[in-house]
Formats: sequence, C-alpha cells, structure tokens
Amino acid sequence: MKTLRFPHPLVLLTGFILLACLLSYVLPAGVFERHADAATGRDIVVPGSYHRVPATPVSPLQALVDIPKGLGEAASVIFLVFLAGGAFTVVDHTGALRRGVDWLLEKFRGREAVVIPIISVLFATMGALENMQEEIVPLIPVLLILMRRIGYPPITAAAVSIGSAAVGASFSPLNPFQVGIAQKLAQLPLLSGGGFRLAFLVLALAVWIGGTVRFALRHRVAPQNDANDTNPIAQGRNHGLVLALLFITFAFFAYGVLKLGWEFEQMAALFFALGVAAGLIGGLGLTGTAESFIVGFRDMAFSAMLIGFARAIFVVLEQGHIVDTIVNSMSAPLAGLPVTLSALGMVVVHTALHLPVPSVSGQAVLTMPLLVPLSDLIGLSRQVTVLAYQYGAGLCELITPTNGALVAIVAACGVRFDQWWRFVLPLYLALLALAVVAIVVGIAAGI
Repeated sequence: MKTLRFPHPLVLLTGFILLACLLSYVLPAGVFERHADAATGRDIVVPGSYHRVPATPVSPLQALVDIPKGLGEAASVIFLVFLAGGAFTVVDHTGALRRGVDWLLEKFRGREAVVIPIISVLFATMGALENMQEEIVPLIPVLLILMRRIGYPPITAAAVSIGSAAVGASFSPLNPFQVGIAQKLAQLPLLSGGGFRLAFLVLALAVWIGGTVRFALRHRVAPQNDANDTNPIAQGRNHGLVLALLFITFAFFAYGVLKLGWEFEQMAALFFALGVAAGLIGGLGLTGTAESFIVGFRDMAFSAMLIGFARAIFVVLEQGHIVDTIVNSMSAPLAGLPVTLSALGMVVVHTALHLPVPSVSGQAVLTMPLLVPLSDLIGLSRQVTVLAYQYGAGLCELITPTNGALVAIVAACGVRFDQWWRFVLPLYLALLALAVVAIVVGIAAGI
C-alpha cells in the first residue's frame, strides 16, 4: 500500500497559488464593508454588509506576478529570517553553540528526555505571550544540532519549537494577536476567562509534550557527534562570552517584543548586531564574520522563500475578491444550529477558513464581528465564541501548508511535509478533542 507523499514544498505552495487563481473564476466576488476600530487599531467588517461586486478573476499570468508581490508583502519576515539565520551561523562558527550543547548534554546525561519538555515549555511560553512563529526559523539549525547529539529524529526539532509555540498560542489566556484581538472585538475584558484557558493550556501541553517525547524515544538512534560540526576557524575562543552575549540578546529580544512592541525590522536589527558582535568576540574577524553571514543567508534562503510563496496565496485570493465570499458562505449556516452544535460548528469554520486566511489576527478581524452578533442571537456566550476561534484557527497552524513558518521550519529540518503530517495528525486530533471538551465545559459552566 502506497503511503501519502506530499510534493516538494515549493511545488505544493505554487499549486495552492494556482488553485486560488482558479477559484477566482469559479466563486462570486463579494466584499464586506469595513470601518476602523479604535480598540484594535484595525479595519473590521460590518455585520450584514456583504454584497456582490464585479468579478475580478486573477489570470494565470497575474498569479505568477503575485508571487513576487507575496514576497514583497512578507519582506520584513523574510529579512528577519535571513539576518537572524546569518547571526546564528556566525555564533555557530565561533564554536560556542557546540560547546554550549556539550555542556547541556553533560548536565542532563542519562536524563536526555527532559530536554524536550524544557524546550517545549519555553517555546510554548513564547507562543502564549506573543504568537511566536517566523522568529523560530533561524533557531532550527541550533535545535537540530541538539537533537542530533541526543539521537532524536530531526522532526523533534520542529515539534518542540513551532509545534509547542502553536499549542501555547492556541490555548493562551493572553496572546495579544489571538485572544487579545478577539476579546476586544467581542467587547470582553482582556484576560477574562484566563483561569479557564490556563487550565486547558496545561492539559494541551501535557498532550503535546507527551506525544513528542514518546515519538522521540521510539525513533531514537545512536547520537551523532558529527566531525563536520567542528568549525576550525575559531575553536576555543571566548565561547563563554559569546554564549553570554547570546543569552543577553534573547532577554533583550523578549523585552523588545513584549514591552516595546517591536516589529520584525527591530528584531532583525538586533540579530544582525548579535552576529557582528559574536563574530568579533569569537575571533572570526571582519572577513570571517561576513563570510559566516553569507553561509547563513544561503542556508536560510529556501525557508525564507517559502514564507513569501505562502503569502502569495492570500494575495491572489484578495485580488479575486473571494476571501469575504468564502467567509460569508461558511458562517451563514451556523445560525440554524443548536447552541452547542453552533459553537462546535464555529471551530470547524475557523479551521477551514484558516487555509485561505493564514493570519490568525487577520482571521479575527474578519470573522469575530460576524460571529459575535450571531452568538448573541442564539444565546451562545461571547467567551465561548472566542474560544471556538482560538481553537479552530490556532490549532490549524499545526497542519496547514499555507502556514509559511510551519512549511519553512519543516523544510529546514529536512523533513517532508507528509512525514510531518503523519507525526502531527494524531496529536492534532487529540488536541481538537480537548478543545471540544473545553467548549462543552465552557457552555455548561456559563463562562
């Protein structure tokens, strides 16, 4: 029996771009009216304002043009990937990363399985706090070194990073880009229902970490020391100082994101400064530092391009004016369902919508103004309506090939997307079942 095998990620995303092009000829064009919202600082839809507009089908030639447009729209993320990836390559070429990994493994010798929970909790925390995704891409080479030295398969590097971050974001009580925006649009107090969400976040992480540890132990192989990992340029030079600089950078990064509201440009600048400083402190010199940056740029190029290709899918859908059509046609049938079924139907709708609308914040401003009045009409609490959005859109981040960060990270691990699917689908279904329980309990408890 032949197993499912996905095409190359670039082929897959190009296929989705062409599918979006085809849908622009098949689906009727339509839009919602929008107005600026002071609470969120975004344009949100006006409920009941959907109307047809003249068809604007996207030609195959225009769809191809939309690929560089998508790359342009994702430029800030792509440059972060390049500059951060270059910086970590510089740090790696000083030998400090391998020295740090050796120290870590020495401390956890005989207890290597605890490495997965520790790293998973760290990434889940960043997911819960700031919806961390694209920022993970440059970290993958570091995680791959660690997993290889323990003997775990490469897929675990993606599982503990992007997987844990997505789970943390989906069940988060305070993620500003998901629950924060959704609660503002639902006119709910920020952090309301936080205790309820936190309890299910702990359960969700237990499911995810348990599944990841089980997979890693079942597929563990002999640890690899890899002579190729030893860089001869600057071995033994100021490793401690370089690692200290790395930790200081991460602390400043967290402060900038959480307290200063940094965008991708500020993050990229910080990592570029890290690379320059690490190269000079680590003994690479100006030329060696520059050459290491170039190696990092080369290694990150494929992952960065995938992010831009994924963005191009949404560009085509927007040009065809069919995004709002899809949203309207999927949300309308929910009005005729009983309360509990309507809430669970919202999860299904948000899951399906996340394929053409890969931005969780964009999906919130598009759908919540439509579903909140509907929930009031059928007697469903607004808090549960927000939960349905979080679980449906957030968990879909684990499986959808239109999530540019996910596709880029899986590719950077050298893992095919069908291999990722075989790993993640059982855990995704378990988390979805937990989400259903949370929604049913939420309705029964009247949150």
